[in-house]
Amino acid sequence: MAEAKTVVTRIEPADFISQVEPERKREEARVLDRIFREATGEKPKMWGPSIIGYGSYQYRYESGHGGTMCRQGFSPRKAKHSLYVLRCGDETEAAAFAPLLAKLGKHSMGKACLYVNKLDDIDLEVLEEMIRLAWKRSFDSFPE
Repeated sequence: MAEAKTVVTRIEPADFISQVEPERKREEARVLDRIFREATGEKPKMWGPSIIGYGSYQYRYESGHGGTMCRQGFSPRKAKHSLYVLRCGDETEAAAFAPLLAKLGKHSMGKACLYVNKLDDIDLEVLEEMIRLAWKRSFDSFPE
């Protein structure tokens, strides 16, 4: 069975953020870090080479594959920020977050994350509310 590629590394999140380019993305990464810290109450760790994660949980698929992943997080990518706040493919999750997504502002979605071009495009208070709700709900599905 293949090992998980996204694991905690020894890189300090602040060191990673200080290298983010362009400068606007770096400054926005600092804002996102503050929001995630406040909403989760956790200090971040680097997961893989580019995900800043908060907390962790254990998962196991029906196939037997499992591992550990951050409960919440983000990656300040050049094109768009990837925000890992939603569980992929979960209909009850989608329904719970629909009203907040409608108020969030300009974003797009993938299976397990939101994509935001720049923070000026979204309502940061709504984002923080989403992170708090997702954090709380994550313990319902993954208590450990």
